[in-house]
Amino acid sequence: MALSIDLSGRVALVTGGTRGIGLGITQALLAAGATVVTCSRTAVEPVPGTTHHVCDVRDAEAVQALVASLDRLDILVNNAGGAPATDAATASARFHEKIVGLNLLAPLLCAQAANAVMQQQDSGGAIVNISSISAGRPAPTIAAYGAAKAGLDSLTTSLAMEWAPKVRVNAIDVGLCRTEQTDDHYGDDASVAAIERTIPIGRMARPDEVGNVAAFLASELASYVSGATVACHGGGETPAFLLVQKGL
Repeated sequence: MALSIDLSGRVALVTGGTRGIGLGITQALLAAGATVVTCSRTAVEPVPGTTHHVCDVRDAEAVQALVASLDRLDILVNNAGGAPATDAATASARFHEKIVGLNLLAPLLCAQAANAVMQQQDSGGAIVNISSISAGRPAPTIAAYGAAKAGLDSLTTSLAMEWAPKVRVNAIDVGLCRTEQTDDHYGDDASVAAIERTIPIGRMARPDEVGNVAAFLASELASYVSGATVACHGGGETPAFLLVQKGL
């Protein structure tokens, strides 16, 4: 029997779904047949085939209004997030609050609004939280971000248990991924190539590869998967002693 991801007739909301990893997720859901709605804090050109809304996902009232404007909601992908590098010792309390707010509290607000709709639908729904490998290892210069993502992974398991059986909740721990911001984060091509040599698969992820995992978790192929954290990191990070042995 041939297996395929079919999201026809499903309505999906992807936060931060117009660029980077979010764009890869949006395109994967579209390719699987879903009707996709994206949102961001500012007005941008919609991805072809989607509807875009301006919404600050940290604002509970704005999130509620956005979800209420949709005829139905079958899939939520909590993708909006991120953090600039900074020294944890000197960053302001307000900075840390914003990072935790965007990467942990905002997904919770969006999930709450989505769950309220999904619980009333015969078909329920699926929520996918985009997390990070920073959730499970030291995250120097992005300490608050790593802590928030660790919280998001924990939140995923709790919501999966509370909201079953109608709503499945899963997370993806994403590793290094090539986006339009790769050079800003990691330097020139030579620096990026050096980093990629430390990844077992030999390269960073493409946004569409993360999107494929999200589409799978949102689909009926993952109908018995809930409360899981799926690693999408190309095999993980090579231990330092092996890097030394290999001359990397």
